[in-house]
Amino acid sequence: MAIIKDFRSEHRADLREFSFTLRMIWRSPLTIMGVVIVSGLVILAVLAPSIIPYPQDAYVSMHPESALLPVSLEHLFGTDELGRDLFSRSIYGARISLQVGVIVIAVAAIVGVALGGVAGYFGGAVDEGIMRITDAFLSVPALILALAVAATLGPGLNNAMAAIAVTWWPWYARLVRSQVLEIKQELFVEAARSMGGGKLYIIFKHIMPNTLAPIVVNASMDVGFAILTAASLGFLGLGAQPPAPEWGLMISTGRKYMPTRWWYTTFPGLMIFVSVLGFNLLGDGLRDLLDPRIRRKGRVKK
Repeated sequence: MAIIKDFRSEHRADLREFSFTLRMIWRSPLTIMGVVIVSGLVILAVLAPSIIPYPQDAYVSMHPESALLPVSLEHLFGTDELGRDLFSRSIYGARISLQVGVIVIAVAAIVGVALGGVAGYFGGAVDEGIMRITDAFLSVPALILALAVAATLGPGLNNAMAAIAVTWWPWYARLVRSQVLEIKQELFVEAARSMGGGKLYIIFKHIMPNTLAPIVVNASMDVGFAILTAASLGFLGLGAQPPAPEWGLMISTGRKYMPTRWWYTTFPGLMIFVSVLGFNLLGDGLRDLLDPRIRRKGRVKK
């Protein structure tokens, strides 16, 4: 019976915590907007081949007789210089952009978290060496460094993703190192060390899980900025290559027809704007939800 009571009390505590989280989300319209935007982008990316009106226009089809048609019921975003439906290409572009954002930030976070965790825990020469390398990367503006790496590797979406990941990992290394320096002084880490736990075991079993909140918040915001950076490389010809329906590449091609064919650049640009906005709002909401100080204030007000 005691076990059943403990289980019920623990279950009720989880329900209360979940209910409090939902109330915090509900009190933040901007967070709700971010969740809606990001969820919508994910749905569009997953279902794009099934829901776009002209799936063949995403890559290979050409309709010269329908070139540069304005916005209409048949072509909601107009058409491009090859007669391809821009609505279909813009929606399909969400799949490419989300893929870029998620993969780039995942790779950057894995590398940065590992290096930052090792540097913060071991300290000394290890910390000094890793941090000086990190400083060297951070001394160059991210976009300039991405341009240099992408130009070295050559045009292409995969090369652009690698270039962006190279510029992003130092931020995670810095963030995690500062967290580890604080957490490794806690009593539970000392207890694990006194029980004979190995250094790597303590780092990845006891310390790193306690750094997840700021990592998740940063990653959610950085996905939007990675999408923007990838679009910038595509605009400059160093990212995705034709006929890929990538937003930056579409804007680069469409600027030749400005301002009379305004729809060519406007709608891909709006897709980038909405994506970045959605991930920023989501990141702000996650920061409020995962910050224990803000959660305590919320409980006090309640």
